[in-house]
Amino acid sequence: MQNILKAAAAALIFSASGIAFANAEEVKVGFSPEAYPPFYSADASGNWTGWEVDIVNAICEEAKFDCVMTPIPWDGLIPGLTTKKIDAIMNSMSITAEREKTIAFSDKYYNTPTAIVGPKGETFGATPEDLKGKILGVQVSTTHSAYAKKHFADAAEIKEYQTQDEANQDLAAGRIDATQADSIALGAFLKTDQGKECCDLKGHVAEDLEILGPGVGAGVRKEDTELKEKINAAIKAIRENGKYDEITKKYFDFDIYGG
Repeated sequence: MQNILKAAAAALIFSASGIAFANAEEVKVGFSPEAYPPFYSADASGNWTGWEVDIVNAICEEAKFDCVMTPIPWDGLIPGLTTKKIDAIMNSMSITAEREKTIAFSDKYYNTPTAIVGPKGETFGATPEDLKGKILGVQVSTTHSAYAKKHFADAAEIKEYQTQDEANQDLAAGRIDATQADSIALGAFLKTDQGKECCDLKGHVAEDLEILGPGVGAGVRKEDTELKEKINAAIKAIRENGKYDEITKKYFDFDIYGG
């Protein structure tokens, strides 16, 4: 993880797609410089790849934006947007009523269930009763943290981490009993050598639209209605022209867009 962060720091700002359009509108796209496969991963040179990176590239190309990927710690993304350090957030940020008090969102570009993962050999599910007396790890300032505090706080001890990777590491080391996050991200962890050895899926949490929201969208400032409209048009276009499906098939064998 430290190597990834150092690599990201060495490349503080870089082009999302390597495509610059003449007279294009520059859009600084904020993302948290942490491993979140298969959405965001960094190679040894600090280049970011993954499904969401490819989708950002496709949106920027379709909208003819000159996108500049700008790394900011997760809990600084919304403050960075409101203070105009960045122009948009495209980093698996769920559309929620609480966040919409501060910022606006584009239409969704994916929606997946929320999962609970725990140690192999232990039989429990994803309800408050199942997690009674356990330590549940979640990433700070996320919908998963908010959900856990609302639904599981009376049953489990909630432990927050700066990154999901840190929660995964503590789960593998036996320092917590379970973790909650997006099912795709946790699925990627379970496919690693460490994840295969230590853990398995315990279940999906009950739906809570107020907290988990209808899906993931691009965060923008409320006043930037034109930017939001351009992003919405680009999302619609890549869904219709096959680019979205082309990207998705490289990473998943199902429709990540959701119902």
